[in-house]
Amino acid sequence: MGPGVEAFSTRKECGLPYPVLQPHQTHSTRVEVIGSPDVSRDDLQGVDALVTDLRGVAIGVRTADCIPVLLYDPVKKVIGAAHSGWRGTINHISTKAVLEMARRWGSLPSDIRAVIGPGIGFDSFQVGEEVAVYFKKSGFPIDRIWSFRGPRVPGSMEGGHHIDLKECIRFTLLKCGLLEANISVCPVDTFIDGSFYSARREGKQTGRIINSIKLL
Repeated sequence: MGPGVEAFSTRKECGLPYPVLQPHQTHSTRVEVIGSPDVSRDDLQGVDALVTDLRGVAIGVRTADCIPVLLYDPVKKVIGAAHSGWRGTINHISTKAVLEMARRWGSLPSDIRAVIGPGIGFDSFQVGEEVAVYFKKSGFPIDRIWSFRGPRVPGSMEGGHHIDLKECIRFTLLKCGLLEANISVCPVDTFIDGSFYSARREGKQTGRIINSIKLL
């Protein structure tokens, strides 16, 4: 993302190199400004995105197929981290984090760099028709983010409706003013790559990937 910032996503069995402030996520659209290093996870109930200008304080979100989005404004020296499952994606949680950076510190979307991190891929994110309908009605470019692949094949991700969450997020970030050159999309599909946790592959009680960003 450039000098002055450090970001990572953990693989299985990887420890954290330093403490990471994480919210208690509930697939909400709430963005919290972190103004003190003394905030705890208990203080962040129902929060799915964090933004801060504190140096040396790592913020992050937990995922296991949902999409993490890490944000960095190298001009205003502000960072953000958002947890974007399908509900958060439909409700533009990443855009809300960008807008909070703009409101609080005057960040320009055209200055912000974004990394759309490891998460479930287009081929693996098979959804029911009701979820596909939500996306069709939500203003996304349906020809790019949705496909129907015929009858579902039991026990696999073949067939059925598929949604490209990463492309949905990229679309919303572009729409709110980020430059295409400033958005990086991680190709890792957590459902396929066994070195990352996947709730769809392993069950809801699996571990979580920690996706972190810190101003140096």
